[in-house]
Amino acid sequence: MQATSAQTPASRDAELPSSPRLIALLLTELARPAPDLRRTSQLFCGDPALAMRLLRLANAVHREDTRGVISVAQALALLPTESLRPLAEAAARASVPNAVPGLSLPQFWRFSLQVAKLARALAASVRQNQAVAYTAGLLHAVGELVLHAAVQDDMASVNLVAGLCDVRRAKLQQRMLDTTYAAAGATLAQQWQFPGPLVDALRYQLAPFENEVYEPLAGLVHLAAWRVRAQESRYDERALATSFPGEVGLALGLDIDMVLQQDPIDWGGGGPVHI
Repeated sequence: MQATSAQTPASRDAELPSSPRLIALLLTELARPAPDLRRTSQLFCGDPALAMRLLRLANAVHREDTRGVISVAQALALLPTESLRPLAEAAARASVPNAVPGLSLPQFWRFSLQVAKLARALAASVRQNQAVAYTAGLLHAVGELVLHAAVQDDMASVNLVAGLCDVRRAKLQQRMLDTTYAAAGATLAQQWQFPGPLVDALRYQLAPFENEVYEPLAGLVHLAAWRVRAQESRYDERALATSFPGEVGLALGLDIDMVLQQDPIDWGGGGPVHI
């Protein structure tokens, strides 16, 4: 397969399904005469596709801001509440049963949330912007949705060999598809006019030092994703020590103990998170 076919994701809404339960809760909240802003934020922070749609809208509306809108929290602060319901309704139309054949969406949502939580915790420990780190972590695997929609048969082959949390997955995608979920997600973010630092964090999350200018945000996502995969794979102490991305940790001033201490309280939790 040529790289261009997988690296140029279409922007059809059907490619970005959200949790039906979350969408129902969000529509209920937005139907109130005075929606609770904290609850609305929790719901948008609980779903990668919702966050993508929100950032797309915010960056389209605020094009005059050359810095761009880079986090869910920033987007909600800038957008009027009445603009959120059409967005939620579009998300509801895209969230049909079996929207992404071959991919376990509950696992995808849980994985994305855990990486977001870890990225936020790590950002706090190195004095980076927690809201931005959470958003980058939440969106880090959105390219999986894009690839499953664009090259469904090829992704089915990938899924047979390496599951969503398998550390080999990105390398297998590169070998079989000549692209990765990181590249696909970054391309979509760039098409939707997301700020450069967020696009770079998605693009270079697998290898943070490949960027000409090292982006700490990519390093935070890299470490967070490593920790979640290690947990999902039930790494023992030796596997943790040998697989820890030490160079990335060193650049951020984080050793393995500091990363492991940032575990979310509940690894099984998948509900909305306030940021």
